[in-house]
Amino acid sequence: MNKILMIEDDLELAEILTEFLEQYEFKVTTEDDPFKALSILKLEPFDAVILDLTLPGMDGLEVCEAIRARQNIPIIISSARSDVTDKINALELGADDYLPKPYDPRELVSRIHSVLRRYDAASAAASESACDFKLNESAMQISYKNRPLELTNAEYGILAHMIKKQGMVVSREDLIHNVAAINEDSSNKSIDVMMGRIRNKLGDKALIESIRGIGYKLLK
Repeated sequence: MNKILMIEDDLELAEILTEFLEQYEFKVTTEDDPFKALSILKLEPFDAVILDLTLPGMDGLEVCEAIRARQNIPIIISSARSDVTDKINALELGADDYLPKPYDPRELVSRIHSVLRRYDAASAAASESACDFKLNESAMQISYKNRPLELTNAEYGILAHMIKKQGMVVSREDLIHNVAAINEDSSNKSIDVMMGRIRNKLGDKALIESIRGIGYKLLK
């Protein structure tokens, strides 16, 4: 049974959707407070998030960005906001789908199944290619497809951190704070430059996906 976190402040709508989704064997947890919802995501595993944009105390776009910065989880926006700018911003911040209200709950079920299939396929592909990287932390050495990479200390730190978070979005701030060889005063631009060098040394620029406005994701 897939677990869904629904972040929605319209409690009547949330109840209707929850009852409908449970007919399709989804277990739904509903939270109308975005701050509590983010805390719940830290403590419990979920398979997908259904996210409203108009929330008390924190805009849904900010919630989307916060989720995507630390988790690789399907996010479906469910919103009455019809401005195309909101849709574009949500997708660029990492949302997987955008469903404008009102909608037929059957369409929501279909969208959930669709994003779960995509994530399952991506996860399987990542698992198959996980052996492409070999990380030797004691020697500070990374090999890709049995080829040792010649990396600076900062480049090694970045790639090692991304290997450990393979398939997850890693923000530039995360790299600055967690890679010892990177100065905490480093700019986002310097991170982008180092990432470009890493891509060149891997020989496959598509391995590291740029997530606009947030950071990067190691796909393989």
